[in-house]
Amino acid sequence: MPIDLRQVAAVSGQSGLYRVVKPTRTGVIMESLEETPKTLVAQARHRMSLLDEISIYTTDEEGTVPLAEVFDRVNQKYGDKLPLGDKPSNEDYKAFMADVLPNYDEDRVYVSDMKKLANWYAIVKQYVGFTEPAKSETKAEAKEGAEKKAPAEKKASKKKTEKEA
Repeated sequence: MPIDLRQVAAVSGQSGLYRVVKPTRTGVIMESLEETPKTLVAQARHRMSLLDEISIYTTDEEGTVPLAEVFDRVNQKYGDKLPLGDKPSNEDYKAFMADVLPNYDEDRVYVSDMKKLANWYAIVKQYVGFTEPAKSETKAEAKEGAEKKAPAEKKASKKKTEKEA
């Protein structure tokens, strides 16, 4: 995945996106992704959706495309500047969606979903950024593997010195 959305969530009834800070006994502490972050404790009554778990309906065999993949397509095609003006019409949003994801399901993806997609993309682009967790995870695994091998070699060399003495 080109972007890591595991710690970014949308909370129903709240505008914008939130970063998950840590769980508590009764909910989750979240911090808004804004210039001046606000802290919120999302309790069980709040409906919270992690962006990593959200997908867009399509008409192909798979049936859905993960939001991270859609964000990646938008980033590759448009970068920072989305083709939507200050007050885009519904047709502008539909054209934008068809350009980014040509096989989206027009019956199940509403204009309100497209508006959220555009708003969320702008927030994620500004505050989360695009990373490549798959590559960084493999590097981390390689480091852990090297660290695990190194102590084993040291133990073997200690045993040899004990036997020699």
